Amino acid sequence: MIRHIVCWKFQERAGGASREENLQKAREMLLGLRGTIAEIRSLEVGIDVVQGARSWDIALVGTFASREDLAAYQNHPAHLEVVAFLRAVQSERCSVDFEIPGA
Repeated sequence: MIRHIVCWKFQERAGGASREENLQKAREMLLGLRGTIAEIRSLEVGIDVVQGARSWDIALVGTFASREDLAAYQNHPAHLEVVAFLRAVQSERCSVDFEIPGA
């Protein structure tokens, strides 16, 4: 099993919308992938509520059965559509993918 974690910081305004509007749209788009991409085992998306100096704005935590399933997700047309939106509104992005021991 592979855990896929991504965090984003968003621009204050992008694409004619506020940061908050883009965060809500990103959350909806990411959650919409659950019913579209079969390789997703689980997927959670959350908007930061603390808004501290070290906080990121939004995070995704996904689980995939294998690296191949993660690659299929990453190359799926629906995911690529969301990626295009995120690239237009983000200011920073970080990610980590790791194997879940014993899973």
